[in-house]
Amino acid sequence: MIYHNHLQKLIEAPAMLADFPQFVEPMVCEDRYLAPPVVDEANADLTVRAWRYWYNVRGIVEMECRLEARATAIIMVHPWGIDDGHGLRTPEPAGCAFFCTPAKNHVVRPHVEQVINPFLRRLRARVGLVAFSMPLIEDNLRRRLYASIGTPPEALDLAEGERQLAALMDGWDFTGAPLVEQLDLDPAHPARSYMEQTPSTDACPRYDGDGFWDLPMPVHAAVDRQATDRVFYDGEGYARVRDYLRGQGIRHVLVTGYCTDMCVKSTTCGYENLSQDFNVFVVGDATLATFPASTTPRFATQVALHNAALWQLVTQVNWVR
Repeated sequence: MIYHNHLQKLIEAPAMLADFPQFVEPMVCEDRYLAPPVVDEANADLTVRAWRYWYNVRGIVEMECRLEARATAIIMVHPWGIDDGHGLRTPEPAGCAFFCTPAKNHVVRPHVEQVINPFLRRLRARVGLVAFSMPLIEDNLRRRLYASIGTPPEALDLAEGERQLAALMDGWDFTGAPLVEQLDLDPAHPARSYMEQTPSTDACPRYDGDGFWDLPMPVHAAVDRQATDRVFYDGEGYARVRDYLRGQGIRHVLVTGYCTDMCVKSTTCGYENLSQDFNVFVVGDATLATFPASTTPRFATQVALHNAALWQLVTQVNWVR
């Protein structure tokens, strides 16, 4: 297929990623150009305007891609249900999980409610699949709560699953050890020795408690799910997800979720894997990046999307129609 790389300079184009400035810092960009779509299906009924950054062009290249909706999946990466009122909590006094502190974890709920849920509600009836990726492998508890590759919706027992989840979480001791009080530093390299012994994200049994990472992680309680949605499990591998999506006739994937700079990028359902086999569009404002040392994910998410756009097509919720 011959693609004609004709670029038309855009004049006075509005800022990108400007709909939810409380979550993503709007982009005021260098030169922007409009290119022909790289995905242009004859029976398209879904338009996805997307962009990438191209150094050789010295700017951003945008395009209006046209997709068949039923051949499109929305995959939300790692909507972990931690500190969401569903039972699983960040261990105290120094544990790390999800965005790594309880205060940062609480940023997820308003993002889900204001950005993710309206996006899912608007598109669920049109797209071929809505799915969520979660850690570990399918277990007996989550098999009752979530349809998956191996568990059909009619096999669910939601009431029993929720009962078991509540009982497990209510009985769990979310307590770890306090911060280390004394270090034995290398006198020749004290700074390096200090950093090696106090990693910035230490999600080990010392601080999170034994068995914490073996717990059946639920999907965040605020996410608007349907029984027909699927959950994919990281521990079952990308090949299983890929083959399932192909079997459902999926050719395109809209990637959302947490965290833009980490799990959305490089876990089982991250864009690095999916873009090997599908036309991938990262829905930028439907993601949040980690934001250490900051009180807001706005700037970190913008930077993570800049980096993603070097190799991926990036869109935003109001550009998917």
